[in-house]
Amino acid sequence: MKKQKRPVGKAFMILSIVFFYLPIFFVVLFSFNSSKSLTTFKGFSLQWYEKLFKNRDMMESLWTTVLVAVIATVVSTVTGTMAAIGLSRSRKLVRDLTLQVNDFPVMNPEIVTAIGLMLFFITFGIERGLLTMILAHIAFCIPYVILSVMPKIRTMDPNLIDAAMDLGCTPWQALTKVVVPDIKPGIVSGALIAFTMSFDDFVISYFVTGPGVKNLSIMVYSMTKRINPTVNAVSTLVVVFITIALVIINIVPVIRERKLKKEKERTKI
Repeated sequence: MKKQKRPVGKAFMILSIVFFYLPIFFVVLFSFNSSKSLTTFKGFSLQWYEKLFKNRDMMESLWTTVLVAVIATVVSTVTGTMAAIGLSRSRKLVRDLTLQVNDFPVMNPEIVTAIGLMLFFITFGIERGLLTMILAHIAFCIPYVILSVMPKIRTMDPNLIDAAMDLGCTPWQALTKVVVPDIKPGIVSGALIAFTMSFDDFVISYFVTGPGVKNLSIMVYSMTKRINPTVNAVSTLVVVFITIALVIINIVPVIRERKLKKEKERTKI
């Protein structure tokens, strides 16, 4: 039987794609606008990029955003992966209870987490600033990494670790040469989610930061009453950066697979 065509579904899909990507297109387009207008394109110009790189506050906030996101991603990915591996070898009661607790930061409204972290730092007399922002981002990124890695661990053969150790691997070698390569897709997806969450965060960053420390989202928020196309230029650079990162992440494995296939074909010959 021939599959029935569903024009309504296809039209809805196209409209959804347009709805999600059209605003990004307008942001990129108006970042090259020669005027300050955010609704009328009057000509091509790079003046907003030039002003962006000359704006010290904006560049510092961009640097702070990238620094915090990178540190939070690395630490939360390593910690979350190790926690997920440890939970997979734990008793069912401990594992289920820990995973339920791990879901709280994800399900809680972000404002609740922000206030909780702020009160925590105030209670222990920790001066709010760059360090508290990094710690807060690590704290709310770890649950997302665990949630991304756990499904891959569940699909992994539990006998692989024992087999590797029986063949002479140390526990560390079994972890790095058997477990990590097998759950690598989950680790990569968890790292990408952590980086995105950290890079995009405003509410938690706003509550845990101190004077003089602003990430990009806080900087943009402070410009809402006097917004200008410089924000479009920053947004465009972020979109380009993320696009390049996604392309590299998706292309590199394909190139590696092709090289492995070629090597296997050569060895067969």
